Amino acid sequence: MFMYTVRATSLRFALVLVLSVSVFLLVLFFGGGESVYAMADGEVIHYSGVRTKEERIDFLKQFGIEVKEESEQSENFTVSESLDRVLLSYNELQKKQGLDLSKYTGKRLVRYTYEVTNCERDGAVYVNLFISRGRVVAGDVSGEGDTPFVIALCDFVPKN
Repeated sequence: MFMYTVRATSLRFALVLVLSVSVFLLVLFFGGGESVYAMADGEVIHYSGVRTKEERIDFLKQFGIEVKEESEQSENFTVSESLDRVLLSYNELQKKQGLDLSKYTGKRLVRYTYEVTNCERDGAVYVNLFISRGRVVAGDVSGEGDTPFVIALCDFVPKN
């Protein structure tokens, strides 16, 4: 006959261990989903909760970007499995604003593009938001004309 005794401290330890692992898994899968980035001026940018047109426009306002709402265009696409030279360079731009596109290789994203109305530069200026499940995973402001450019959202300077 085999007998095993369990002391109360062993039971308490096992219970605390199970509860700790459960809380960790809940936070990992359901919590901690709020992506934030602190800008140089101390303002906190929230990258999640961006599901509707109004939420996207409000998101852009955090950077001082104003857009023509009716200019919205969207496109679904899948990020390549590996980042080539161009995407690696673009990802460096994203890291500057607290994002990392490499986490989304092989994933489906939606790109929303708007025409910017308050930029100091001449020519057409557009803002792109790349969104996955209501979270902005990449974004940029780009311009056409004599001096084309692509900058991070956090580098945008609105027209006075």
